[in-house]
This record gives sequence, C-alpha cells and structure tokens, in this order.
Amino acid sequence: MYTVLTKIETHPTLMRDAFGQALTAAAERDDRVVALDADLASAFGLSDFFRRFPGRAIQCGIAEANMVGVAAGLSSVGKIPFAHSFGCFTSRRACDQIMISGAYAKLNLRLIGSDPGITAAHNGGTHMPFEDIGVLRSIPRITILDLTDPVLLGDIVDQLAGDKYYGVYYMRFPRKNAKGIYAPGSTFEIGKGNLLRGGADVTIIAAGIMVAPALSAADALAADGISARVIDLFTIKPVDADIIARAAAETGAIVTAENHNVYGGLGSAVAECVVRTQPVPIEMVGVDDRFGQVGSENFLLKEYDLTPEHIVRAAKLAVQRKNG
Repeated sequence: MYTVLTKIETHPTLMRDAFGQALTAAAERDDRVVALDADLASAFGLSDFFRRFPGRAIQCGIAEANMVGVAAGLSSVGKIPFAHSFGCFTSRRACDQIMISGAYAKLNLRLIGSDPGITAAHNGGTHMPFEDIGVLRSIPRITILDLTDPVLLGDIVDQLAGDKYYGVYYMRFPRKNAKGIYAPGSTFEIGKGNLLRGGADVTIIAAGIMVAPALSAADALAADGISARVIDLFTIKPVDADIIARAAAETGAIVTAENHNVYGGLGSAVAECVVRTQPVPIEMVGVDDRFGQVGSENFLLKEYDLTPEHIVRAAKLAVQRKNG
C-alpha cells in the first residue's frame, strides 16, 4: 500500500543514491544480484556497490550494446543483472540486444536508463532521450517503468531483485533530485496505476517527473472550479487498462503528462487503451516531436511546455471538448 504525502517537496535523497542503496541492500540478501555499468558507476551512485561486491560489479565501458549482451549471458546462468547507462544509450544503442538477447531469448534483465527527457539538462540534445519509451515499447513482453520518486524507486528495485518478476524491465528516472510524492514505507504493484487525488471533471494521467506538476495543476484547476483526478501511471507497459477506463468513464476527459515525445510514450499508451474501452477527449502534454538542447531543467520545462500551466490549459480544453 502507498501513502501520498500531503506536502510535495524536493526529496532529500537523490534518485541515484536511492537506487544504489536499494541495489546494495538487495545484493547483501541475494548473491545472484549483479550490477553492470557503462562508464558511469560513480556518477550513478554505484561506487559503494562496486567497492563492496567487486566480484558482482562489472564496468563495461562505453559499450552499451555489449553491456546488455553481458547482462543476458549472466541471466542465462541464473544471475539477476541490473545494467545502467544514460537513457539515450540504454535504449537507442542497445535496442537490438534488448530485443534479441533479452526479450526474444526470454531472459531476465533489469535495464536502467537514467536522465530521461529534459533531466539530461546540460548534457544536451544528444543525451536527451525523448524517444526511449517509444523505441522500446513495441518489443514483446518488455515492461517499462517511469519512476516518480526515491520511495517508489527503492521499492521497485527491491521487488525486481527477487523472484517475483521475470523478464525484461526498463526503468527510466533522473539521477539527481525528484519531488517526493510517497511516504516512506509505501509499497507498489508493477502494472497498476496509483490514484493520487480524486476528481470528477477531468483526469490527469502522469508519470515520472510530471507527477508533481500534475498535482500542482490539479490545485490550480480546483481554484477555478474544476475537479481533477490525478493518476501516477508509473508502469507504461503493461498499461493499467482498468484504472484508465474507469477514469474515462467517471470523468469523461483525460490529459496525459509526460517527459517524453507525445509520439510513442505515455500519451500514446493511454490513447490506445481509451479508444478500445471508453472513448473520451484526450489532450497530451509532452514534447511535441522535437530534439533536445542544452539548458537547466527549469528552462527546459518551460521550453518544452511541461509546466503545471500547460497541464491546466490542456485540462480546460479537454473539459471544453467533453462539454461540446
């Protein structure tokens, strides 16, 4: 069960530290847990893991496709490999290995793509994946997670380090700070969306760093007399069709908010579900088919229309369309 914080503030724990702590704790319990990295271990909070478990820590260098192949080999002999690089490289450079060596071969991989979308910030357009979900979502049986805060991240790593889940899992999240959404001790179910706030007029479905702006937008909409439901759909695939269909039926309008291209990501996944179950007006807040650029996160959020104000505008348009 999860509990939503009443006050949304920047979480004191960096996402990379939450990941490193959770993976190190998992490795202490289970000697099958292995960490692989593509020359980013110290930048990703894995230094302690590499120091404590040198026999289960593999520095693959800047060779992401090979890293996924190594992870697949480890899985084939019963290990539980967690392989990390920036999201642009884990998804684009290693796509064929994820497809053939991982999913097609029915192996057990945990793949991490850090600094997705605008969170790549000053690393610029070449390192700013607005397409990683779209690249990977069509691979059969892959699970894709856009993780919201350190509490959710830690619980998911803990679950994926055991025997409950098997298959190819791709996790995307920033390395640094995130807004705290969930109370410590919360637990989560992969494949199920989290209802963060009730509402009757429109539903905002968000994931990752866009959850906090979605909650801020709901507050602003309430001030204008619009009741907005907010859902954290942290599992992009398989999508929680039940919570989406129920939201569509009960509120009659949907807005999606994602740190990703509007093509192929969360908005596409929700629209595919809605058109099959309960067709209603949908507005998508996301990157409108553009490449990335260098800048601070605050600048990029505004540049790519990812602010609470843009969500409010989309919600009002969805409600207007619903009311005809």
